[in-house]
Amino acid sequence: MAKRNKKELSPEQRDELLRALKARFENNMHRHKDLEWGEVQGKLDADPEKLWSLNEMEITGGEPDVVGHDHKKGEYIFHDCSVETPKGRRSVCYDLAGLEARKKHKPENNAMDMAADMGIELLTEDQYRALQELENVDMKTSSWVQTPADIRERGGALFCDFRYGHVFVYHNGASSYYGARGFRGALRV
Repeated sequence: MAKRNKKELSPEQRDELLRALKARFENNMHRHKDLEWGEVQGKLDADPEKLWSLNEMEITGGEPDVVGHDHKKGEYIFHDCSVETPKGRRSVCYDLAGLEARKKHKPENNAMDMAADMGIELLTEDQYRALQELENVDMKTSSWVQTPADIRERGGALFCDFRYGHVFVYHNGASSYYGARGFRGALRV
């Protein structure tokens, strides 16, 4: 039996994921008007590593779905669309430097390294706001977002949530972590 690449799904995993993604796509057409599933699946079939990343998003509770199409690059854009920040990615510091700065009660991981290991990127503030235009998320939780270097150099990191009918962008020390804070990811396929 051939050894499977770490970042490649078994045929059974692939089929199960594609069924879930197709159902989510068809049930949420407001996220991707005028796009067709067959074209999206064609891109996914051509890139097993991206499919692996989407599976990582799925198994950590992100409920990834197509939220856009970059016509110039010919890429479909997936974001985590779960109502609350993904359960399998909560209670993490912002990055490794933040994690290493903690003296006590260190969490198991950090958002930036988890995202890199999954082959995805944290949402930017603009991407987070665009997701909120499609539907409201993080009404009880919050999500780390990519933080500008000048803020990070001073020890801070940014996170967002949706409260009182508005998107809020806040700051915290990059070493902080909370049970209701995780991160949302973006993937281009």
